[in-house]
Amino acid sequence: MVDRPAKQPALFQTRLMALSAALLLLAGAAQAKPANSAAAEPRATVIEHVYVLPMTPDGAIISDATVVIQNGRIASLNGPAPAKAVRINGKGKWLIPGLADMHVHLPSDGMSRAPKYPTEAPNMLFDTQDAMTPYIANGVTQVLNLDAVPASIGQRNEIARGQVLGPHMALAAVINGGEGRGRIVNTPADGRQAVRSVKAEGYDFVKVYSDLNVETFQAIVDEANKLGMKAVGHIPESFEGKLESAFLPGFSLVAHAEEFSKQSPNFTDEDAVRFAKLARKNGTWVTPTLVVMRWIASETRSLDEMKANTDLQYVHPILQSKWLTANRYHRNSTPKLTAYFDRMVEFHRRLVRALKAEGVPMVAGSDALTSGVVGGFSLHEELELLVGAGLTNAEALASATRLPAEWLGVDRDRGTVEVGKRADLVLLDANPLVDVANTRKIAGVVLDGRWLSGAKLAGMLADLAKRNTADRDKYDWLSLTRQ
Repeated sequence: MVDRPAKQPALFQTRLMALSAALLLLAGAAQAKPANSAAAEPRATVIEHVYVLPMTPDGAIISDATVVIQNGRIASLNGPAPAKAVRINGKGKWLIPGLADMHVHLPSDGMSRAPKYPTEAPNMLFDTQDAMTPYIANGVTQVLNLDAVPASIGQRNEIARGQVLGPHMALAAVINGGEGRGRIVNTPADGRQAVRSVKAEGYDFVKVYSDLNVETFQAIVDEANKLGMKAVGHIPESFEGKLESAFLPGFSLVAHAEEFSKQSPNFTDEDAVRFAKLARKNGTWVTPTLVVMRWIASETRSLDEMKANTDLQYVHPILQSKWLTANRYHRNSTPKLTAYFDRMVEFHRRLVRALKAEGVPMVAGSDALTSGVVGGFSLHEELELLVGAGLTNAEALASATRLPAEWLGVDRDRGTVEVGKRADLVLLDANPLVDVANTRKIAGVVLDGRWLSGAKLAGMLADLAKRNTADRDKYDWLSLTRQ
């Protein structure tokens, strides 16, 4: 028997606190830039001679299609094209639904529990467009924010009003227990009241977290169920040795494969099958977030891979500084811990295979903004890891298109390419059914009916990287946290 490193759950529990601290400094120290408003889309856009992957359960590929987009929706597939429409040549290209990342964290102004800021921070505002650009440039048109705060509602409204080009945003508010910071509850009565508050404040979902006691967790899930809200999130540490008790009606989505592996001392195949059967029996879906644990394992070994990652230029410089100079996974690393995480990464692959075998629905999520996990870009790596763990290319695509829409309850509006649905689409240069990595080969994105060419998206990314690079010397994590 290989012993699990002592008190490793504490390391996992610190991830939210570390992430929150990073977001708080980022909110205060973010750079100012000219406003970037989304212009109105043309009356009609037509994508011609394109292969369409509708991603419906039994949808066959549509060849040489003419896709007509009007008023933000798909008006027809192979119907007549309006005379004055903008025409896009899709010959040899592949049209898929917009992608969804079902586990993200986003920085925003108004974050609570702010530490001391740099002197200039009170006069600076975090720019929502900067946070959203990497997502839309990577074809991500839907996100689930799993650490939403009041300012997140403001961000969602900015996007809805067309002031910012960004993905549709679903919001989950965190409820935790213990003695931490945030929305803390330690009794069933307080837990139920917290759920009622979350609903009244305008959030879409409840996120349960690691420090809840058993009775309070159960009360939160029950109250959410009564109010028609799904509960998503972690399996609290208090369920160690009694995992079955955590699977209640309304506990709808486990946010990490890690939540299961923490309950498996030896990472056995038998445990993987047992976990999958529990999820299936309860109707609970899973977001494996394979990419985040792969990055954490890499960082315990060295920071070389992160330093070489060209996606890092799209991350705000203060966050780059934190990841490279105050990386807790690297700082706390030991050979034993590295070996532990390597074994966990391998177990997660086997868990995905077990979940697939049991028919448990999986949705793609990245845990973006954890160190090394760059928003937008990381979703493509997650899809590749899911295929590496045993999903077919088509199943991986479904985990980032149709299935997220179903779980979010928006499948009548988006998630597939069908007449009448919202025109959130990605035009690819190559077939993702042949290689899921082809989701990276983006020729353009249709966002709420607006065509964004690959050249425009590349220009937005280049502008973001240029400003981040120019400001890099202004934001040093260690010096800012000493103030």
